[in-house]
Amino acid sequence: MSNAASSSLAPETLVASTALIGSVREHVFLREDHVCIHSADAAGPNEKSSSEPDVRGRTHRAFTATFTLIRTRPGAVLSALFLSFLLIAAIQPEWLTAYDPLGANAREAFRAPNDLHWFGTDENGRDVLARIIYGVRPSILIGLAATALGVTIGATVGLTAGLSHKAVDFSLMRVIDMLMSLPVLLLALVIITFWGQGTFNAIIAISLASVPRYARIVRAQVHTVRQAGYVEAATTLGLHRFTIIIRHILPNAIKPVLILAVIGIGEKIAFGAALSFLGLGAPPPAPEWGSMLSVGRNFLANAPWLTAVPGLVITLTVLSAATLGRELLRHSEGKVTP
Repeated sequence: MSNAASSSLAPETLVASTALIGSVREHVFLREDHVCIHSADAAGPNEKSSSEPDVRGRTHRAFTATFTLIRTRPGAVLSALFLSFLLIAAIQPEWLTAYDPLGANAREAFRAPNDLHWFGTDENGRDVLARIIYGVRPSILIGLAATALGVTIGATVGLTAGLSHKAVDFSLMRVIDMLMSLPVLLLALVIITFWGQGTFNAIIAISLASVPRYARIVRAQVHTVRQAGYVEAATTLGLHRFTIIIRHILPNAIKPVLILAVIGIGEKIAFGAALSFLGLGAPPPAPEWGSMLSVGRNFLANAPWLTAVPGLVITLTVLSAATLGRELLRHSEGKVTP
């Protein structure tokens, strides 16, 4: 009797147990989903609240660093802004002026600075500001190209002298000493006299005139670097001589030259303006700062802005390049404090 009852209740009990387990499992899953949703909702505001202070902190640090830089190094900031303006003028001059630098208008000749022509007009009625802006490109081209070419040739000569036999070193340095005894501008004038006027010839002349300075600096650095421990270690490990020169000697010998080259860009621009002033640059009516000075000196009595404006731009460009180069020199030497 008892066996029959147990056998008859067993299927019902099994079904009830299965249903109970299913309901418990569903309840547990719903509970887990509720906990997950609740934890996600609770974590969202915390993550946002923790990320927002990070963004505000980074913004505050950037603002503080910028304000400190402006307060401690105003000259460097102003120089960087001015050079940025020149860079824009060199790339897209039409963004800064709507006037044609070569468009002549006799009725507008010798107009004083006004609301239409901020820097006045010249003897042909051309806008002075437009000619200044369009004259940035050839001036920057002369400065950068002459510096790059001078550093390349000077580094090659200095590296050759520093790594060659004493006789070769002595011969090259005597030639360098002879060239350094001449002023850079005078040497450029001698070179351009034989090759003729023009922007390309001016770049060649200025770059060759600056070679002795860079060659002597690189040679001195090569003599110092070749005695360093890492160069001796590379030699001991059996590295090829050319590999040692390219990987170890040249990068460390040329570092100070690159910083001095940035300082010298403004100097090269001034030399290019001087050659244009003497009539050895690009032929007129090309807008060049030096030629504008040369023409404007004939009208100093009735139109002083024709010389004052290009002279001021040349001065600011040279000072800005020198200031930026000296800032790079300070940072390379670890002098980051004001």
